[in-house]
This record gives sequence, C-alpha cells and structure tokens, in this order.
Amino acid sequence: MDLIDILLSASFWTATIRIASPLIFATMGELICERAGVLNLGIEGIMVAGAFAGWMAVYSGTGLWTGVAIAMLVGMAFGLLHSLLTVPFGLSQHVVGLGLTLLATSLTYFSYRLALPQVTSPPKIEAFEVLPIPVLSDIPIIGPALFAQTPLTYLAFALVLAVSITLYRTPLGLALRAAGENPAAVAAQGLSVTALRMGAVIVGSGLMAVGGAFLTMSAFDSFFFEMVNGRGWICIALVVFGAWKPGKALMGAVLFAAFDALQIRIQQTPIGANIPYQVFLMMPYFLSIVALVAMSRRAEVPAALMVPFNKGER
Repeated sequence: MDLIDILLSASFWTATIRIASPLIFATMGELICERAGVLNLGIEGIMVAGAFAGWMAVYSGTGLWTGVAIAMLVGMAFGLLHSLLTVPFGLSQHVVGLGLTLLATSLTYFSYRLALPQVTSPPKIEAFEVLPIPVLSDIPIIGPALFAQTPLTYLAFALVLAVSITLYRTPLGLALRAAGENPAAVAAQGLSVTALRMGAVIVGSGLMAVGGAFLTMSAFDSFFFEMVNGRGWICIALVVFGAWKPGKALMGAVLFAAFDALQIRIQQTPIGANIPYQVFLMMPYFLSIVALVAMSRRAEVPAALMVPFNKGER
C-alpha cells in the first residue's frame, strides 16, 4: 500500500477522526481558559484523572454517560482548585498548572492502586459502541469517517459549534473574551472578572477531563497509566495553532491526528521496514511543531493572557 492508497482509504480517515476526538475536547477546554486570560497547564493531569474517573465509575457499575459526567465533575474540581489559586490569589499560572498536573497524576495512580491492589492487567469495561448514522454512513470514505463513530465523537464536533456560538454570538462569550483582552473594561461594566475567569477554568477543565474519559470509554475499554501520553501538551499547542479560534483549533486537532494515523500505516509499508520505528513515532510531533511555527507567527495572543487582575489596580 503506497501513500496515495493510505490517504484514500476510509479506515485512515476513520482512525484520524477517532484519534482527534479526545484532542478536540481538551483543546476546546484549554481554549476557553485562555480566552478568559488563564493558561491551564494542568491539562495533562486533568486528562489522566478524567480517564481514570470515568473508567472507574463504569467499572463500578454506573452507566457510560454517568461515567462521562463523573469524569467531568472530577475535572471541574481540579479546575476549581486551579482557578482559586491563580485568579483571586494571583499565583503563577505556570507553577500552579504544573503542580496540578503532578497532583492529579499522582492522585490517580494512588487511587488506582488503592482500588485495585492485586490487579496485574487493567480490567475491561463495556465501552461506547460505534453508532452509524443511517444513509450518511454509507457515503464512500467520508461516511465511515464522520458518520460511523461513537457518540462521544459526535459530541466532540458538536462542542466545537457550541463553543464558537457561545464565544462569538452571545453576551457571555463577549464578556469572556473581554476578560482575556481587557479585564478593566469588563470590571467597568459592572461584571466580575474573577467570576468569569474562574467559571471559564472550571468549565474548561471539565471538558479536558471528558477528553481523557474518551480514551478509556470510547477509544479503549480499560485504563493504563501512559494512555494520555502527552496529549494534553499537544492541546496547548493546538490552541496556539488555531489562533485561539475554535474552528482553526479543530483543523489543527484533525491535522495532528492525521499525522498520527499516517505514521502507524507507513510503518507497515516497504519504506517503513527500512527505517527505525522511532522516526515514525516522532513524525506527528515534528510536523505539528512545523505547522505550529508557521501558524503562530500570525496568531494574536489574548492581550491579558496570564496577567492577574485586581479590581481598582491599574
């Protein structure tokens, strides 16, 4: 199978959309945080916690959607901690975010060992099944890729639309964007910058956790420690790649996922047999860095990103 055959195959694009789905959730969550002026570097740990919380809830007997809700609540709890430390207290967003990643990851590992002390291989759950959309899923190539996915994938794409409408078509979105651009103007209108920023971080963190839950409840059917594998850091880069716009960030997530799906398939070609596999593992990240450099030169960073705000101070 050559490169053209790979790019024209339905399985390639189906895998691309599946790989992109958790990135979409987490990227939208990070984008909401940063639009409000807060950089959330706790994303990696929150995704790990969400992956475990959702899986553990289902393994304990709850329904799949209940597991998603529990994962989101766990993410929101970490978001509340992050927002309390960074918004009203004004602590370093870099330090708090990295500390939160370490805290969430360590608590997850501890909870796993505490709940399943004798387990040597991760138990499996009944994950979300593929839900084909009649007629649309029969379209060649595009049909299986876009319309024969699990419900969480459909939810991820709906989320992009919801975030776009909220940010650009509602008073709440205007206030949220203003909190990340000119918080003094928001305060002058009688709105609470603290409440807007804290709310954005809490909701954004919940979405990050759902991205982690996708891995255990839709992509796989079990939890293992390295499953997030740097996806959180990639999502931070995707926000920059997308110039803090939901539509462009979606394109970035799909592009990275395509690189990832492509490297797996190239390894199985005659070319891949003669090249160390580490080169292919590196390829999606390298190409993403190249694309990020090209796009970020034209990106307009929210003016008040990472800038603490105290009412009454200039």
